[in-house]
Amino acid sequence: MAHGTTPDLVLTPSERTQLERLARGGRSRADLARRARIILRLAAGASYLDIQRGLGESSRTIGKWKQRFLADRVAGLHGRYPGAVATVLTPALEARILAWTRKPPIDGSTHWSSRKLARALKLSSHTLVARAWQRAGLQPHRIERYMRSTDPQFETKAADVIGLYVHPPQHAAVFCLDEKTAIQALDRLDPVLPLSPGRAERHGFEYYRHGTLSLYAALDVKTGAILGDTAARHTSEDFIKFLERLIATQARGRAIHIVLDNLATHKTQKVRTFLADHPHVTLHFTPTYSSWLNQIELWFAKIERDLLARGVFTSLPDLKRKILRYIRKYNGGATPIRWSYTDVSRRIA
Repeated sequence: MAHGTTPDLVLTPSERTQLERLARGGRSRADLARRARIILRLAAGASYLDIQRGLGESSRTIGKWKQRFLADRVAGLHGRYPGAVATVLTPALEARILAWTRKPPIDGSTHWSSRKLARALKLSSHTLVARAWQRAGLQPHRIERYMRSTDPQFETKAADVIGLYVHPPQHAAVFCLDEKTAIQALDRLDPVLPLSPGRAERHGFEYYRHGTLSLYAALDVKTGAILGDTAARHTSEDFIKFLERLIATQARGRAIHIVLDNLATHKTQKVRTFLADHPHVTLHFTPTYSSWLNQIELWFAKIERDLLARGVFTSLPDLKRKILRYIRKYNGGATPIRWSYTDVSRRIA
């Protein structure tokens, strides 16, 4: 009988309708469509050999799904794990799935997959787990990182910076300043293959390092324009030179407020002496581990995406030239960042 006809497999009208719908494919899974075709051909009296030739399935696969169908009818074609007992996503089962999801997997891995958890819970299909996760908004394969500020004066410093954005002082200039250090001038050894229909741009794996530059940049909060320059290093002396250039762009004696981070080169004795000689310049330090408060970080992310991540630079002068050209073009259409602040604690409450 293994390779002959199968007159013992008889379908009810309802089962035939379900199988024909699955076999047509549509929105159903391709594996379900193949299983449905196997059962329909068996019910029509086709031999294993005929099905092997027509559908390209092995005799073992045909026998497997025949037995599944005889045991559980159409439901058996959806697949099940050994010893599976649960087939319906009840509220109790959903709560159990969510409780297990929050525990570490029993095999020592870091997170569950839907199939792994379905096997552990002896469910009929991993789709039960997937549905429970979707309803709860869970995505165990994803991870997000956060930075917690340990600054005891966090609220005071944050309010100071946010106040400069939301209500800047009249007749004063407000800038966000920072350094983007160790920008590599990477030159590709193989030609870059341009994108074409159906194919992304391709870069060779081998490259040559021509050295690194640091980029000093200040964002004008009022206009969104960038003042930028490169330096071979990022020392206190380089920082002061950039401050001098920034001050030179403003009217003599105009009050200048600068938002920046707590890098050691921003707080040296040379910087304190410089500020004493320029009392109209005020530095506003963000709280520790709170770079998100500095708007220039948004622009650094943009130049990284637009130029630095995929750029090809044949030398350090070439890297500098392309960075400064990018800044000039950017300033041609610069717009201020629309800063808003949400009280997360109130939203959570």
